[in-house]
Amino acid sequence: MFVALAVGSGFALLMVPNIELITAVVFASGVYLGTGWGLTVGVVAEFIFSAANPLGSGVVFLPMLLAQMCGMGLVGAVGGWFRGFASPPDWTWRRRMFFGAAGMVLTFIFDALTTLSYPLAAGYPFTQTAALFITGIGFTFLHQVANGVIFATALPKVFSRLKP
Repeated sequence: MFVALAVGSGFALLMVPNIELITAVVFASGVYLGTGWGLTVGVVAEFIFSAANPLGSGVVFLPMLLAQMCGMGLVGAVGGWFRGFASPPDWTWRRRMFFGAAGMVLTFIFDALTTLSYPLAAGYPFTQTAALFITGIGFTFLHQVANGVIFATALPKVFSRLKP
């Protein structure tokens, strides 16, 4: 069910650049199902979403598809690590900020992996790879901020209503 929810939410917001709910759903799957299943949900959901994406299938460029699957698998695994931390009696602003920061860091890692997948696979020298990374990460800043907000606002509501 988490895989379907992640893929469905991905397609629902497909036309909105750098705003998505897949990361939050995969993270929640780790919180509810544990580290191993969270990792599995992340890898499978990202494979289906990327491979079946009507804007361009990830199967065309295998290094990027693998980077996406690794990054989202990490998100699910980290959700499992947060399992005990996601069920407080109250959601203080500090706890919300911690979850928001976690969402930003996980999104940064995902974006870094996918941004680096092309220049590394294509054999670019270090200077060109660094330049592509810096310009690519700048473009994904909105993605990181948006996921930080989603992790700080939406996930606490989910976790307070459906106890992990």
